[in-house]
Amino acid sequence: MIRIIAGGKKSVNWCAVACAEYEKRLRKPYNVIWQFMDEDKMAKFLADWPFTGREYVICCDERGKNISSPEYSALLSRAFTSGRDVVILIGGAYGFTPEVREKSDFVWSFSNLVFPHMIARLIVAEQIYRASQIAIGGPYHHE
Repeated sequence: MIRIIAGGKKSVNWCAVACAEYEKRLRKPYNVIWQFMDEDKMAKFLADWPFTGREYVICCDERGKNISSPEYSALLSRAFTSGRDVVILIGGAYGFTPEVREKSDFVWSFSNLVFPHMIARLIVAEQIYRASQIAIGGPYHHE
């Protein structure tokens, strides 16, 4: 299972519809649960979150590592193989504290560009679908 914790406003319709298009194609363990929080609530939640290691935490942040889609697919597959659920953190306008980035298992940058959190949500949804297709050798991803 993949739990996505997203900061900022709840998805506007276009974003929710676009993300749902990718999510309806997903199967276990790539099934997704979204949790939306305003930024203040998310900051408090993450400051208190124990980061126990039972979950594989991916923090989306422009200061992270830029990886290819096949590398992302392998990263998710390794997390699932080790019996860990995946948690993906998408920040709001102010991103994450250094402490959250340090406690995360992986800090993922989509590119050198900075994206609004609605676009980041869509990128995450599409990349999860792409990762699932790469893992099964599906036709969606082309090398």
